[in-house]
Amino acid sequence: MERLVGKSAPEFTMNAVKGDASGFTEIKLGDYKGKWLVMFFYPLDFTFVCPTEITGFSRRAEEFRDLKAELLAVSCDSQYSHEAWINQKANEGGLGKIDFPIASDKTTEVSEKYGVQIKEEGISLRGLFIIDPEGTVKYSVVHDLNVGRSVDETLRVLKALQSGGMCALDWHEGDANL
Repeated sequence: MERLVGKSAPEFTMNAVKGDASGFTEIKLGDYKGKWLVMFFYPLDFTFVCPTEITGFSRRAEEFRDLKAELLAVSCDSQYSHEAWINQKANEGGLGKIDFPIASDKTTEVSEKYGVQIKEEGISLRGLFIIDPEGTVKYSVVHDLNVGRSVDETLRVLKALQSGGMCALDWHEGDANL
């Protein structure tokens, strides 16, 4: 797989459900021009680790917006599955309402372009990409299905990228750049 960091983000157009399940929409990379985009892939709806990540990012969505960043979750499930998952109460295995859309990569084309597809299973690995306002991939992390991502680390990296300088190990907002 060719690296994505430092290159233009692969274009995409996907159907999605709004986070409050109020309807469907079409989402394109171009919709995020001029904003930072944190796009994260997850394997499947109605599973165990995935809702912890999605609801965790949702609880902190305002912090991302304060940094002029939008969130987008993506899986290979249909937008109808996403809608059902949002409409199901959290205490019954659902998500409940969230604060960003979930896109459907039913064709697996987008997960393939981003290098996170598990072809033989028709799902994606946990991949997270931070794309800058000009459409360049600035950060990516891809890992095993069993381990959830860190919202704190994602925010830390986003702030570091936005700082405009070189950031040392464990850099945090307010620290000097190198």
